[in-house]
Amino acid sequence: MLRTRVITALVLVSLLLPALFWLPQAGWSLLVAAFIGVAGWEWGALLGWTGFRRIVLGLSVGLLCAGLGWFDPAALEFTLTPTWVVVAYGCSAVLWLALMPFWLRGKWAVKGGFGLLVGAVVLIPTWLAMVQLRALGPLPLLGIFAVVWMADIAAYFSGRAFGKHKLAPSISPGKTWEGAIGAAVGVVIYGLVVRQGFAIELMSVALWGVALLVVTAVSVIGDLFESMLKRQAGIKDSSNILPGHGGVLDRIDSLTSTLPVVAFLLLLMSRPA
Repeated sequence: MLRTRVITALVLVSLLLPALFWLPQAGWSLLVAAFIGVAGWEWGALLGWTGFRRIVLGLSVGLLCAGLGWFDPAALEFTLTPTWVVVAYGCSAVLWLALMPFWLRGKWAVKGGFGLLVGAVVLIPTWLAMVQLRALGPLPLLGIFAVVWMADIAAYFSGRAFGKHKLAPSISPGKTWEGAIGAAVGVVIYGLVVRQGFAIELMSVALWGVALLVVTAVSVIGDLFESMLKRQAGIKDSSNILPGHGGVLDRIDSLTSTLPVVAFLLLLMSRPA
């Protein structure tokens, strides 16, 4: 199993890193659209769909993202100018920052047309954020990816070493409060090192620390949300398209919550006063 996971990870890295650094922005937009289209196909499984309907959903999501970039190329840059960009990010922020804590507590089901709407709010802003953040350069996007990876790694090791108190036992029995605290500590340390190393002065050190804690919390929430949906759908993984890793949604569950929120906050902060 470990060997399969490592091979799959190496293949993904060998494909995605060259694309991230060398594809033109329009090409990167189409590649991410295809990636999110696969996630859309997997979202169908979370809705309990099978066969042709899932394929149509995946194609529709991928084509919608590609079409948004094609017909409104201004949205491929780091900007809030097109109105629909503000709407997409705003809906995402409301979902993850305001509604999701209540959603997880109530374990609300995602079905039918409502499930399609939620899928759109989850997936389309993720595509948009991956494209717009890359417009700043490959390294900023990789740096934000690294925040989520650091949260996952720190949570895993701190949870294994100290985990005693379950975070959400009915949703994801393996997650603990100790793991979540370890994730927060790991992300704050990583963020402070990056701030110092790259002389980032977007905000004060105190506010920077608070922002890192918020990003960590949103990352954990995204992970828990997908875990809840898989449990409700009675499936272990969103798909088996990535051997040893499950599906695309299994790999980007934390990114679907983190990337749009981070992109929206950075865009709001970068607007002229």
